[in-house]
Amino acid sequence: MRFSSALLLLSTILYTSRTASGLGSSCSSALGGGTAASTDPYWLETITHQGTAPFNPNPSSYQVFRNVKDYGAKGDGVTDDTAAIKLVIDDLARAFVDVRVRSAAMSSGGRCGGGTCSESTLSPAIVYFPRGIYLVTAPIDTYYYTQMIGDAKNPPTLLAGSSFIGFAVIDTDPYIPNGYGAEWFTNQDNFFRSVRNLIIDLRQIPSGNQAFGLHWQVAQGTSLFNIVVEMSTASGTQHQGIFMENGSGGVITDLVFNGGHIGIEVGNQQLTVRNLTINNANIAVSNIWDWGFTFQGVTINNCQVGFAIGVGGETIATQGVGSDVIVDAVVTNTPIFIQASVASNGTLPYSLILNNIQLSGVPTAVGDANGTTILAGGTTTIASWAQGNEYSGTSDQKTWVQGNIASPNKPSVLLDSSGRIFGKAHPQYASYAVDQFISVKSQGAKGDGQTDDTSAIQNVFNQYAGCKIIFFDAGVYYVTDTISIPAGTRITGEAWSVILAGGSNFQSQGNPRVVVQAGTSGSQDVLEISDMVFSTAGPTPGAIVLEWNVHDPSGQQGAAGLWDTHIRGPGYGPADHDLDAPSITDQISVFTGRGILSESAGPVWLIGTSSEHAALYQYNLVNAQNHYIGFAQTETPYYQPVPVVPAPYSIDSTYHDPSYPSGLGSAWSMYIQSSSNILLFGAGFYSFYQNYVQTCLTPSSCQSQIFNVDSASSVTVWSVSTVGTTYQLSVNGNGVINQANNLDGFQSTFTTWTP
Repeated sequence: MRFSSALLLLSTILYTSRTASGLGSSCSSALGGGTAASTDPYWLETITHQGTAPFNPNPSSYQVFRNVKDYGAKGDGVTDDTAAIKLVIDDLARAFVDVRVRSAAMSSGGRCGGGTCSESTLSPAIVYFPRGIYLVTAPIDTYYYTQMIGDAKNPPTLLAGSSFIGFAVIDTDPYIPNGYGAEWFTNQDNFFRSVRNLIIDLRQIPSGNQAFGLHWQVAQGTSLFNIVVEMSTASGTQHQGIFMENGSGGVITDLVFNGGHIGIEVGNQQLTVRNLTINNANIAVSNIWDWGFTFQGVTINNCQVGFAIGVGGETIATQGVGSDVIVDAVVTNTPIFIQASVASNGTLPYSLILNNIQLSGVPTAVGDANGTTILAGGTTTIASWAQGNEYSGTSDQKTWVQGNIASPNKPSVLLDSSGRIFGKAHPQYASYAVDQFISVKSQGAKGDGQTDDTSAIQNVFNQYAGCKIIFFDAGVYYVTDTISIPAGTRITGEAWSVILAGGSNFQSQGNPRVVVQAGTSGSQDVLEISDMVFSTAGPTPGAIVLEWNVHDPSGQQGAAGLWDTHIRGPGYGPADHDLDAPSITDQISVFTGRGILSESAGPVWLIGTSSEHAALYQYNLVNAQNHYIGFAQTETPYYQPVPVVPAPYSIDSTYHDPSYPSGLGSAWSMYIQSSSNILLFGAGFYSFYQNYVQTCLTPSSCQSQIFNVDSASSVTVWSVSTVGTTYQLSVNGNGVINQANNLDGFQSTFTTWTP
């Protein structure tokens, strides 16, 4: 992706006015606010559903949108809806099921799940819950490529009955009974899940019974937002909001947990957590292991411990929590904010950064399980405090810090009115009526993966931009030329609708063409895109998948951006396999030239982003300003250095491609050139292979360098974890921070670096 102006990866709608002259040809006035009556159902419930899954074995009969009431659920809070939501079991999976039963709404149509299918994108589905209270007595096991969506106007409740038997109310990776720890999916490949707009109530389950609201063991391309979990506050309660023991996430945001023993228990390679509220739990966050987490916007009230940290050792066998960045937290009436399981003793493992933490009635800010106070609390504000290894400039000498550090310069354009890092939730248009949307299929687009939909889609934008929300019914929309999206447009998909580019226009590497152009140079207006996938079909060496040109209008922070939207090359598995191949062991090499190029003057928020497997780089910031990035995750192509970077592509100065010092045969994870006011608050840069072989992991020599900052840039770098690279950070192409000095488990972590 090339960004010429502002980009917000996680934001919401902030309205702007437009003159009629800037509207589509069929518009008489701008969209304005929502017109739905308070008693109207959420628009997604009543819009005509024409979505299809064109690559499903039976596309003509396959149903994408599934309202649970159409399958017999009552939602009256009295009737046991388990049999309606979880009804049909096929003979093949019957041997794996004990008290669980499959949901007809979830599983019908040959969907991927049950322990017999590891991954597939052929059968997407939305499982929709209208307003109501749905009594359940067994888990809802979720299938691959599923969005569980409740009414955004009146979120429904999943009420676990007193006789509930099973692991979690919602389970994204069920354990197979008598499977000796085997699960339905491989946790690192458990992509494409979203759960939103639900209340999960565990309070009818006896408080002494262990009960989980969600088993959220997922990988990238997943989101969990607008969820409330209600749990018992009785003494000795064993209720728990989230259990996450593994995975490679992912974003969870806008979550509230009330009561329980633990609000969220999380272990994952990396995770971005934003706008998290936990009230009246014994332990708000139990962090059992990670390579790196970023928590942005945390509120903890009346808990005993805010964060309980499981500290491990310096090897994979002793892996614990590697690094946490906690930014913009408010903690009230909680005796201990941070409690590590063991003392640090002046060395890693466990890197920690606290920034803008407001404490009230918190005697211990940072301590350990032995009762030692490392940082006293009280009623105070922690500006910036760190534990870990500090570096600066071109010096390779580390300094252990366990105390206050200099606070970064945060540009005001990146902050909200209270001085916190700006960020908003996925737009859902809850107040909008059905007649304020326009369906692309109703306007002639086919979405069948074969018909050229270029003209039909462009006509929709030309006619309705600015006065209708453009609804991409589920499908795969094949296009053969650039789609131009005018500033002022709002777009939402259904189960990750796909715009798929192919054909002769995208074949020239030397004369590339944009697939989706968001606005034109200098555009300032709303532009919102959510729940979409932009992709390519077959070899398309001349495709620039997305060019973003739209800046927020003055005074309307975060009005332009992308949410839960994914950009990929050909095939869903550019790492080393096709997610829809018969076997995940069928190795393939898929070549993608470049990841994310930003030339924006900002403000830009990259919240919970990932860029992987591009041949030249994953992130390239050139003459960029005013960026907040946290958490950023990358992987180097598994085939490199065969061929050596940049092959099979060529260096092109038009796109400010990086240089590669002698001995570096693989892609940069992040390359920062002539940029200013860049805040990197948490990153994981991983290089797992050399030509599909992992012997380079010990010692970390899969590539020599991975992250470069030039001397002309002003950057604040916090909490970077790396795997498989000798140098974790370079300046002007010269390695500075050697991973051997920062062992932190499987990964190595440095806590801070300043120019």
